[in-house]
Amino acid sequence: MSTAPRVLVVRLDSFGDVLVAGPAVRAVAAGASQVTMLCGPQGAPAAELLPGVDRLRVWAAPWVTETARPIDDALLGEFRALVTEVAPDEAVVLTSFHQSPLPVALLLRLAGVPRITGASVDHPGSLLDVRLRPGEDLPEELPEPERALRIAEAAGFRLPTGDAGRLAVRQDADLPPSVAGLGRYVVVHPGASVPARSWPEGHHRALVAAYTARGIPVVVTGSPGETALTAAVAGDDAVDLGGRTTPAELAAVLAAAEVVVVGNTGPAHLAAAVGVPIVSLFSPVVPAAKWAPYAEHVELLGDQGAPCRLSRARECPVPGHPCLSTVRVEDVLAAHERLLDRASRMVGRSLRDASEGAA
Repeated sequence: MSTAPRVLVVRLDSFGDVLVAGPAVRAVAAGASQVTMLCGPQGAPAAELLPGVDRLRVWAAPWVTETARPIDDALLGEFRALVTEVAPDEAVVLTSFHQSPLPVALLLRLAGVPRITGASVDHPGSLLDVRLRPGEDLPEELPEPERALRIAEAAGFRLPTGDAGRLAVRQDADLPPSVAGLGRYVVVHPGASVPARSWPEGHHRALVAAYTARGIPVVVTGSPGETALTAAVAGDDAVDLGGRTTPAELAAVLAAAEVVVVGNTGPAHLAAAVGVPIVSLFSPVVPAAKWAPYAEHVELLGDQGAPCRLSRARECPVPGHPCLSTVRVEDVLAAHERLLDRASRMVGRSLRDASEGAA
């Protein structure tokens, strides 16, 4: 009989937030007999892609997800029943720097979970058995995947030998027929979760036109709620996949692209997880050090010192949205070329190293 614990990994917010928890999940999986991931409805589709997740449970936390449900005994009973069914030996609560693990830790404790780990600025009393202190145990500049990994490590879980801690997802979906025959192509993802993180629609349209003029096919991607935007950006020049892909299919589309052009949104982290070069149109409303795509080949564009810096604004507080609107189509094309040049030089080095090793 295995003595390894059954572990509940909790990450209750969005798609991208769950993706950046991937290295921490794999660390837990390396030392657990079973990993159940508890996510909110927005993040659950990402959890389905993560290696190391054995089971997924979905619960809409009222302090994370806007819901019309009252916070009452029925809601608490639903949570208790979920945890009782999972029967974890311990829980690892993953949060970002601005979030507290204590609300869910209280519910986990009431549900009988004997050991709980999390990072909390506030004194947790008896709610956490293992507590990390942001700013001390978790430096402010830590990228989010590394932050989550440190929380898992504090609970006693470490990545196995050979796992470098990069983002990763399962890749088992086929390319949509409209993309499969393209060969070389670029993905342009114009949407973002909030307007303050969006490059202007007209800039995206101009970028598609510029790629088309250069003979480079473009695939425009987006969520079901972004179909009007993707149709406008794609026009008659690009393949419009807005609202037409599952997360697994989107991963396949991104993985086969030459470059992905994307803002600070969930698909940026999905692009990082499949290892494709990324032109990141990044608004500084949140820190790039934490939230830029966690990948090797990234070109970050956008004024990171703009007045909106670290405001966490949903609507741009500065007239004209200058942090992103000043990024030109030519800047994106130049970043694209730098990424290709860097990749070419790396391939050249790898070939030389292989040749020297064989000699």
